[in-house]
Amino acid sequence: MSRLPYWIAVVPLLAACSGAWNDPYPASDRQSNTLYSAFIERPKHLDPVQSYSSNEITFTAQIYTPPLQYHYLKRPFVLIPHAAVEVPTPVFLDAQGRELRNGADSAQAAFSVYEIRIRPGMRYQPHPAFATRPDGTPRYVPIGDREAGGIHELRDLTETGTREVKAEDFVYQIKRLAHPRLHSPIFGLMTEYIVGLKEYGERLKGVSDAMVKQGRKDPWLDLREHPLEGVEVVDDYTYRVRLKGKYPQFVYWLAMPFFAPIPFEADRFYSQPAIAAKNITLDWYPVGAGPYMLTVNNPNRRMVLERNPNYFGETYPAEGEGDDAANGLLEDAGKPIPFIDRAVFSLEKETIPYWNKFLQGYYDASGISSDAFDQAIQMGSGGEVTLTDEMREKGIQLKTAVAPSTFYMGFNLLDPVVGGETVEARKLRQAISIAVDYEEYISIFANGRGIAAQGPLPPGIFGYRDGEAGINRYVYDWVGGEPRRKPIEVAHKLMEEAGYPNGLDRKTGAPLVLNLDATARGPDDKARLDWMRKQFAKLNVNLVVRATDYNRFQEKVRKGNAQIFQWGWNADYPDPENFLFLLHGAQGKVKSQGENASNWVNADFDRLFERMKNMDNGAERQQIIDQMTEIARREAPWLWGLHPKEYGLAHAWVKNRKPNQIANNLLKYQRIDAVRRATLREQWNRPVLWPLGLFVLVVVAFTVPAVLVIRRRERGTARADALVPAAR
Repeated sequence: MSRLPYWIAVVPLLAACSGAWNDPYPASDRQSNTLYSAFIERPKHLDPVQSYSSNEITFTAQIYTPPLQYHYLKRPFVLIPHAAVEVPTPVFLDAQGRELRNGADSAQAAFSVYEIRIRPGMRYQPHPAFATRPDGTPRYVPIGDREAGGIHELRDLTETGTREVKAEDFVYQIKRLAHPRLHSPIFGLMTEYIVGLKEYGERLKGVSDAMVKQGRKDPWLDLREHPLEGVEVVDDYTYRVRLKGKYPQFVYWLAMPFFAPIPFEADRFYSQPAIAAKNITLDWYPVGAGPYMLTVNNPNRRMVLERNPNYFGETYPAEGEGDDAANGLLEDAGKPIPFIDRAVFSLEKETIPYWNKFLQGYYDASGISSDAFDQAIQMGSGGEVTLTDEMREKGIQLKTAVAPSTFYMGFNLLDPVVGGETVEARKLRQAISIAVDYEEYISIFANGRGIAAQGPLPPGIFGYRDGEAGINRYVYDWVGGEPRRKPIEVAHKLMEEAGYPNGLDRKTGAPLVLNLDATARGPDDKARLDWMRKQFAKLNVNLVVRATDYNRFQEKVRKGNAQIFQWGWNADYPDPENFLFLLHGAQGKVKSQGENASNWVNADFDRLFERMKNMDNGAERQQIIDQMTEIARREAPWLWGLHPKEYGLAHAWVKNRKPNQIANNLLKYQRIDAVRRATLREQWNRPVLWPLGLFVLVVVAFTVPAVLVIRRRERGTARADALVPAAR
């Protein structure tokens, strides 16, 4: 009997298979309550005392529970309790420690005391650090080299435990800010405010050095044995923090993982040399009381967050902004959170694979790269932003928001040409501010994703003014209900008044040459810098671009060797002080190594800043900010640049998604319709089998005749053999 090749017979079986062949996830997970996302850069620190990068807080914000958090839906941003039972109100004391009476000027306070009460009943995630023997002693402390031989990752320690979160854990974490071996990025700032923290750090360093000299193998520094003057435990659920003077921005820090609780058991457990040598550390395996816990940490492939079974009862917000109910953002009001059981983050180093997997439904949300912008977004005749037909057909949602960030071009005020407080230097800076058309920049290089800045404050930050009241009248006119950049002729007149008619130095007759320091990594950067040269050429100014790597760029700015430079700032917290301090004279980069990279010093601005920085939001603070903004616009230490607009896409099965550029603990609010996702994934990724079928038919067409010819020859040969007598 003749048989077709085996692989031809298998084709009908393949055609009968269901499900997407390109699905990167296990078949058992197709309808699981899992969110799928990606990360581009591996996190370096997951210890909350050290972590300070956006790619790290994606994870730490879901794991740790600082005292406060931001309301998910309300704008402007509003602080609400998280681990604390309420947002603390400071008590102000005089130099003798006596409480200031009602009506006393709080600006005269020598100390501020924050008493923070935490929720009873919060419990940590299951973790080996809490595992105990029957006698109550720690199960995994100590671990010797022999026992550690079979331990390669945290899950190899199979016994776990938990305990209630106590006030002492918050105090322990604040003490860790000063730990000499941890190098917290906010330690220096906090020494300016938390009473005794600087001296505490010096004392701990002395203790740590003594331990090393003694040759101790166990490096654990039990911070419970070392009191900190400015922080104390009141009872199991209350602790106090004493600050120098008045610092209302401290409550914003209480919403960051830096001030989340860390149990001493975890610090003790991870300090054991035998397991630290296996990279089993708090920096790699966090211990928190938040809604999620990190169960897989393989940053070269994937990271997985899973629901913390011990998370306390928190519910979805019951109120928001005007459009939130209409947009379906209040459908889950009052329901327990988190909704999602698991979040899988896969490493994607390139934007194109990330984008393609999003379109296939294998990632639940995505940003929009420049390469994919035209595929996702179309602009209406009136400039409105909408999704393309392809995106709408897939049910993809678009969310946009202006980020609390500013990107600017700075002048070095120490430079003899563009710097100084002379009228001529100021008019030169104003002329350049008019010539560099940031509206055009946003259109060309940001796909329209941004708004031209009118000053140092972005939208959403107290003190920002919108509309006609908020325009920079040194650069813009108000025409037809919107700001319009002044004509280039105005800039030419300013150049003449500055001593550079037609771009020539009136004193020497030489063309004006200015230098721009910038970082450049590829073709896109070259196009931007070429565009910038053309902007200066409008004034007949020759712009020399000095491109370098970021480390060298930072060094030049730090030493004051950059004449003009490009930089930016993302908000740490939603307060005007966090932006206006970038122009404070005391923060001069060269003089004080601060964040005032322009090295601008203006006595009036600085005097107003000192009044404004610790004020409560209100009419008086707004008035002072208006005065400061006017001074900065007139003196033009920056070209105010732009505030970027973030565009985010999410599939229709993702619910409760609203941009929040300050809060980071957003995963617990998201909800997934896993059944709908599985159905659409299968529709979008059905295998296209007809080319394979056509190929099979072609092969069969050529193969069958050949098989028949061979069979005939075989039969003919067999008959001929039958006629030949057998040999004797």
